[in-house]
Amino acid sequence: MNRETTRDAITRALHRGGETLMQHFGKIRSVKIKESNRSILTEADLASDRTILAILNDLPEKYNIITEESGFINNHSDYTWVVDPLDGTSNYAAGLPWFGILIALLKGRKPVQSGMYLPMDKQLYFAEKGVGAWKNNEPIHTSKARHLKDVLVGYSFDHSCEPGKTTSEAKLIGKIAGQARNIRSTNSLCDFCFVAEGRLGATINQTTKIWDIAAPSLVVREAGGSVCDINGQELAFTVTAGSFDRNYTIIASGSLLYDELLSVITGS
Repeated sequence: MNRETTRDAITRALHRGGETLMQHFGKIRSVKIKESNRSILTEADLASDRTILAILNDLPEKYNIITEESGFINNHSDYTWVVDPLDGTSNYAAGLPWFGILIALLKGRKPVQSGMYLPMDKQLYFAEKGVGAWKNNEPIHTSKARHLKDVLVGYSFDHSCEPGKTTSEAKLIGKIAGQARNIRSTNSLCDFCFVAEGRLGATINQTTKIWDIAAPSLVVREAGGSVCDINGQELAFTVTAGSFDRNYTIIASGSLLYDELLSVITGS
């Protein structure tokens, strides 16, 4: 792995993919339903996917690739690109500005570089393991608040067909709202961007895939935050062909808020 080469690839792919999304924004003619009416696909998802893959496939080193739209491409490497070519598709299709692109590079099961891009505002977030996190090349840091009452908390929430899950999540939102300043949600990468730079104290999502959270998890950590699953356990990503699309839960927060937030969630 050449760090400069992969960083340049992430940056170019984010910018080019973002240009593709902006060309289609406000012009979506139709959407396709994927697993349910809460998961949709547009021509912009596919166009961005093609743009990004063209850049990654042109690199001299051929890494594995996982994208939301193309699935798992096994090049028998220790490294894996993880791509969401359009995170926040429902927002995008509705003309809302809360959408962007996520790209992470994993070594084994751990992200070592990642980027998040919000093309509406041309804001690019980048992180490298052990080095730090930046927004448009300026260092960023998670909230230094110590108490939930002093911050906004993001919570991404969708109805679930899993028995009892929607009800239990609604109760959890009520618990957090009782402790935090307030609840906010874009249900997209924007929430993780806001956590990484301290505008949100934390964000929670109990229905995600690897392409939703591989990149944000590294950016938040390198910005000084804490990241775990809903039970407080470390995230361990699966990159095998048979199970790359498993569901993950995630909590991302400022490190000083982590203990209080996890206590509210677990009831301990």
